[in-house]
Amino acid sequence: MFEIRTRRVEVNGREHEFYFLPHPGAVAIAAVEDGKIVLIRQLRPSVEQRLWEIPAGTLEPGEDPAACARRELAEETGYRAKEVTHLLSFYVAPGYSTELLHLYLARELAPGEPSFDEAESIDNVGWFSLEEAHEMIRSGRIVDAKSIVAIQYLLLARAGDGLAPAAVREDERAGS
Repeated sequence: MFEIRTRRVEVNGREHEFYFLPHPGAVAIAAVEDGKIVLIRQLRPSVEQRLWEIPAGTLEPGEDPAACARRELAEETGYRAKEVTHLLSFYVAPGYSTELLHLYLARELAPGEPSFDEAESIDNVGWFSLEEAHEMIRSGRIVDAKSIVAIQYLLLARAGDGLAPAAVREDERAGS
C-alpha cells in the first residue's frame, strides 16, 4: 500500500537525500450539534489500541474532499450532514509524508445506519460536550492528533478568536 520515495534536496549548500511516503490526502469531520461533537472509538492496529477520535478517511483518486467528508461521516457513524464547511487543511506528518488532511465541520445531521468498511472495527459512536472532549484530551483518553486539532479549534472558535467561520462560532454558542 505504501511506497517509500526519495527526493534529493540541496540544504546548506550540500545535497541530501530525504525519504517520504506519498499519500492521496484525507479528511476528518467534526460533526457538531448543540455544542456536542460525535466521536468514534475504533481499533488502530498500528498502536494496538482502541482510540477515541473524530470520523476520518482517505480520499479516493480524484474525489472531492467535501464529498469524501460526507461519505466517511455516513460510513463510520450513520449520520448524514446537510451542511459541511471546510475549516482548515494541514499536513499530518510533513517530516515523512505528503498527507494533507482537510478538516470539515458537519452540521444539521440526520441519523442513519453506519456501513463500516470491511477492515474497520468501530465499537462505539458517542456524543460528547466540547468540555468532556477537552477533558478526554487532558486525561490521555484522546491521543489522536487530528481529533485534538479539531476539538481545540472548536474551543478556540467558541471563545471568539476569529479563526473559524461565523457558522462555527454561532453553533457552538447555541450549544453552550
